[in-house]
Amino acid sequence: MARGMFARLIAATGVVAASLAVGLSLSPTPVSAAPAGARTGVVTAPKAAPKPDSVLIAGKFPDGKLTIKQAEHSELFQRLLAEVNWLGSATPTTSKPAADKLGPKFTLTVQIKDKANQVYDLYPLASGGPRAYRPAQQPTGKKAAGWFYGRLTMSESLRLSGVPLEAKPDVVSGGIGAGSGVNVKDEELDPLAVSKDVFAQLQRLFLLNGAVLLVVLLGLAGVAFLIRRRV
Repeated sequence: MARGMFARLIAATGVVAASLAVGLSLSPTPVSAAPAGARTGVVTAPKAAPKPDSVLIAGKFPDGKLTIKQAEHSELFQRLLAEVNWLGSATPTTSKPAADKLGPKFTLTVQIKDKANQVYDLYPLASGGPRAYRPAQQPTGKKAAGWFYGRLTMSESLRLSGVPLEAKPDVVSGGIGAGSGVNVKDEELDPLAVSKDVFAQLQRLFLLNGAVLLVVLLGLAGVAFLIRRRV
């Protein structure tokens, strides 16, 4: 009798285990939560990069600093930004002038939410035309240091911002992405610096032409070799 009860107990236990296994296999698989955009099929556009909203001018003048904000002086801010915004990716166009030919220096810092983004040194009264210098150490990382001809409007842009400079209402608007200089007396020019710039430009031109000529000659030699093999 005890053996019969024990057998029935084992059988009942097997039935319960089988029922649990079937129930677990039929239970729904939990679904992991997905982002709202993925569930609806809507892709969220990436946020636009922040743009400059103020310019800080520092130099040897009363108070030593001036801040021009886009929200307060939109037109003047855009004018100042145009003086230096192209310098970030430009190739240097000139060598460093003699120290006594540079004139006063004004450091212009382009800011985004009061944090420095670009820094440049401007020399609006340099002999031979305005000059700009791009320091290697920039707030966003290192760049190749270099000197540039500034835009012809540099002096007026700084003056309108509050920098004490002499008015030059006759300046030509714009420039060549940079300035190309202004009318100055011959003795104010640095012949050595000018000759170095011209020589550097000619050297780059000759190297480019030489490379093109070499490619053409190699191509002709290859064609002649193929023709000769077929003949």
